Amino acid sequence: MDQQQTLKKSPPKTPYPRDCTFSKEDWTTLSTYWYPIAQAAEVNEKPLSVKLLDVNLVVYRTKKQVVVARDLCVHRGTPLSMGWVEEEEIVCPYHGFRYNTEGACTSIPAHPDANISPRLCMTVYPVIEQFGLIWTSLTGEMDNIPQFQAWDDPDFQQIVCPSFDIGGSAGRQMEGFLDVAHFAWVHTDTFGDRNNAFVPRYKVDKTDYGLNVEYLSTVSNYSKEQAHLNPENFKWLRVFDVYPPFTATLKVYFPEGGQLWIMNAVCPVSARETRLFVPIARNFDKDSPVEGVYDFNLRVFDEDREMVENQKPEDLPLDLQMEAHIAADQTSIAYRKLLKSMGLSFIYTS
Repeated sequence: MDQQQTLKKSPPKTPYPRDCTFSKEDWTTLSTYWYPIAQAAEVNEKPLSVKLLDVNLVVYRTKKQVVVARDLCVHRGTPLSMGWVEEEEIVCPYHGFRYNTEGACTSIPAHPDANISPRLCMTVYPVIEQFGLIWTSLTGEMDNIPQFQAWDDPDFQQIVCPSFDIGGSAGRQMEGFLDVAHFAWVHTDTFGDRNNAFVPRYKVDKTDYGLNVEYLSTVSNYSKEQAHLNPENFKWLRVFDVYPPFTATLKVYFPEGGQLWIMNAVCPVSARETRLFVPIARNFDKDSPVEGVYDFNLRVFDEDREMVENQKPEDLPLDLQMEAHIAADQTSIAYRKLLKSMGLSFIYTS
């Protein structure tokens, strides 16, 4: 079971970033939610530089906890990710300032006997380590961490696929993940079949956390290499759960009781840059090499990336009059309405 950790303190005050690619209104809304920023396995005592909503962050692990902070020494603006960790403190490489896990400056080597002002501190953000990922929020106000019960189920194998960078907006990527009509056209090399493009009717339900969608069809989830395993006339159940703004889970029910759980966990690096994290859990083929899962996942998302990076407008239009819709787009339409109800821009959002 993953360790969960939160910092119980007043939300940090982060100014609207200079040269921000989001509108101020959208950035203010999006900054209240939680996002994954790194795989837990890649976070150690060597500070790691990441970006969330155009804010540069540093993430590192001490002996006791994971720390996420603004990647900035307040003395002369040096990125703390260029420094190092000693015991429970991060050290700025420029003048040796040290900051503890609460953000307070504890040492100024040039003036070892000086009284250090409490205003001399780095901005520290709340942290949750869950599903093999490090999550943070710029304010910690909203609770949108998804449910993913298979992650703690001993009958399932847990896999964290390598992160995946997309030169497109988080909204477009999310809508692509939820889209059931593109399987036959975009994923022809992995699992789709252009002779099976029909989308049966399905229902979208609003929930207290976002959206729930159950979709039943004959579209197989086996790779082309395993297509012979698909029973004739088998109906594949796919269950989507949407945790706005940019996280969703998908449960795929295989023959003979097999289940594949996939999380589409998005870090909106900027309005035009998206980093995708994909925790996966399965109750079959548990002894097979995980490299096979990595490879298939990469192939599928590479197919999606080509679409997302070339869509126009780059942002996801929330004005439903700006693009045409068909019956198969019920989930997309509900998702856009959900983002609009959160207060995001009526015309575009990322």
